[in-house]
Amino acid sequence: MAEKKHILFVDDDPAFLHGLRRLLFAQRKVWEMNFVLSADEALEETLQQHYDLIISDVSMPGKDGFELLGMLREREQTQDIPVIILTGGDELSYKRRALDMGATDLLNKPVSQEDLVARIWSALRLKSYQDELKQQKSLLENKVQERTAELEDSRLEIIWRLAKAGEYRDKETGNHIIRVGYISYLLAEQLGMDEEFKKLMFVTSPLHDIGKIAISDTILLKPGKLTPQERLDMQTHTTIGADLLRPDARQKNALRAICSLGLYQAVSNNENPLLRMAAIIALRHHEWWDGSGYPDGLKGDAIPLEARIVALADVYDALRSQRPYKPPMSEEKAMAIMHEESLRHFDPMVYDAFLKRQEDLQVITDQYADGTLDETLSLLQENSTKI
Repeated sequence: MAEKKHILFVDDDPAFLHGLRRLLFAQRKVWEMNFVLSADEALEETLQQHYDLIISDVSMPGKDGFELLGMLREREQTQDIPVIILTGGDELSYKRRALDMGATDLLNKPVSQEDLVARIWSALRLKSYQDELKQQKSLLENKVQERTAELEDSRLEIIWRLAKAGEYRDKETGNHIIRVGYISYLLAEQLGMDEEFKKLMFVTSPLHDIGKIAISDTILLKPGKLTPQERLDMQTHTTIGADLLRPDARQKNALRAICSLGLYQAVSNNENPLLRMAAIIALRHHEWWDGSGYPDGLKGDAIPLEARIVALADVYDALRSQRPYKPPMSEEKAMAIMHEESLRHFDPMVYDAFLKRQEDLQVITDQYADGTLDETLSLLQENSTKI
């Protein structure tokens, strides 16, 4: 059995309301009808009960039918309820005003049973259609949100796996990229950066060494000291990484072609902020505060902030991690080296932020100890909601 529709009748004349009760007596099986004597009572009713339709007289002492209609349309809870206005006059201005204010229909008194029932059914059908559309919209929005979350998760996993490719040939697979991501996020937070910048730091900083995929195993995995030429070859991972992350003219033209075919909706003509930051970090994370870094020997504030943050995060975690050429250092020894390097290698402001978050950094080091790639991604999935 279909659920009854709830209808509220508003009129200051008790006799008229009684007449409506008798007129609509046969509809009690399908309509739940309530009757009130004022606009204030009607407003109170709508707070207590959901209504599918309101039928109100225009001329009432206190608040009239137009005021009631206006108040119903102002409140989110009642703004979509169909309203039929009843009037004893035949003025066109009444009908125009009622419709302009959002009334569904206007009827003149006295009203016949057939006309009233027909108008009510018409308004109720309209309400059903509106409710169905609202429900479909809500379901669609939920699906879009779910799909967006799935795409975001997929994008994050692809980025982490891509970042891992830069280190995958190391004997110790490790969680270096995870720790650098979290450390970079914490440093950006300590520096007072906004939420978008912090999240971009978390996602893009693990790509800092992506250019290592083009470096020879004999150099990348060499247990001893590199020769001058090998060191120069190793340093090219910065420019290679930036080139990998920055779309060239052919890629941009291909993207425009895809957009023109309607296969992809471009939301902006600007460069992708994620790839832009990732490319900057890949290129500049070995620049030193005193200008003695590479590839271009930038100095001080000429080095982008995101690269200055990752420079510190990368060095700190490298000291604390196992590498083919060294065992992991203790926290005490790593901090001593960080202090020695603080004036020439690191931005003093970033180094100060680093010192203030020591406890948090130690938690990250312990929580994301070296493990397999699958273990890494599992940890990320469990903890990504914290970012």
